[in-house]
Amino acid sequence: MSPNTLQGAGSGVKSSRTDLFESPDFYRIDDLLTEEHKLIRSAMRDFVKQEITPYIEDWCQRAYFPTDIVKKFGEMGAFGPTIPQNYGGGGLDYISYGLIMQEIERGDSGMRSTASVQGSLVMYPINQFGSEEQKQKFLPKLASGEYLGCFGLTEPDHGSNPSGMVTNFKEMDDHYLLNGAKMWISNAPEADVAVVWAKNEEGRIHGLIVERGMEGFTTPETHGKWSLRASCTGELVFDHVKVPKENLLPGKSGLGAPLMCLDSARYGIAWGAIGAAMDCYYSARQYAMERIQFDRPIASFQLIQKKLAEMYTEITKAQLLNLRLGQMMNEHKASTAQISLAKRNNVATALDIAREARQIHGGMGITGEYPIMRHMMNLESVITYEGTHDIHLLILGNEITGIPAFN
Repeated sequence: MSPNTLQGAGSGVKSSRTDLFESPDFYRIDDLLTEEHKLIRSAMRDFVKQEITPYIEDWCQRAYFPTDIVKKFGEMGAFGPTIPQNYGGGGLDYISYGLIMQEIERGDSGMRSTASVQGSLVMYPINQFGSEEQKQKFLPKLASGEYLGCFGLTEPDHGSNPSGMVTNFKEMDDHYLLNGAKMWISNAPEADVAVVWAKNEEGRIHGLIVERGMEGFTTPETHGKWSLRASCTGELVFDHVKVPKENLLPGKSGLGAPLMCLDSARYGIAWGAIGAAMDCYYSARQYAMERIQFDRPIASFQLIQKKLAEMYTEITKAQLLNLRLGQMMNEHKASTAQISLAKRNNVATALDIAREARQIHGGMGITGEYPIMRHMMNLESVITYEGTHDIHLLILGNEITGIPAFN
């Protein structure tokens, strides 16, 4: 066991390294936040310091998903913070949601994936497209963490082209018969419910709520991941699954429905990725101040200062981008392309910062003594999911030219 770890009570190996993180705020963005925003951020930061950062290195080393974190997230209001309070949500604005995602991903991208899938990809479509009965049945249990949910869109042969999906359902007398498979699904192995997108007999895409225990519905786990190791990932397999007709989302059909969900999730990722970047910057700065070489701290050398200054600059730019995007989200004026720009820019920025931070840490940067390599590996997934880096570039290209590069 490392000298910087000790045995925790039930959650695994607990790090003895104290988490003293404070976020950079060079342009005094806090002055633009409300007191409620700052209280929400502070509460989530304290939660992450107590419930995630002491254990996350051990969880990732063991590829272990801590199922008890689901209920804890529910108690903290991390699930569906923008969902109305009468359905168990927080009734908060989008800046609050962004700050929550930022703090959770500062702890770990996999932990943020668990929360953002629940809120943006499961609760959001039920709230937006579901019947009143569906909202009353599912949203409070998802908000509290009694239920864990997942979102089934990506298929083995259809990732960036979801319209090509082959998962389908047929209308029977009193139910729908669902067949097909989805893969790379966060939360799937532990999920109680899945919002699944499938084509009807006319080829129109609809959302269905599939529940754990329905005959023919299985969720095999994906093993061997080098990324998001504390997040559970799996497949959704549907073999003649009988889905009650009341489980069809009635409010919207067509590919636009799941894409609306992805917009909500991508917005949260834009904030979350900068949380990871902040953690890498903070660790690099602390290490550079403490690490002595040639009889002086390495923070005194020009090349180290250059790296830190560039990290600081890029984080500040991303913070301002997120804040403005959050304001537009609150006004219901943010477009898909604007959300794509933020997701693409901020994840790439975070990955660059993680790589530079690894250089500053030298050999220590590859160990679990510091969070750098874990963040770097996680961000390699984040830059791919919810639309790859290149797909978001083409979304922006279409916005600029009016000419789509893909159908």
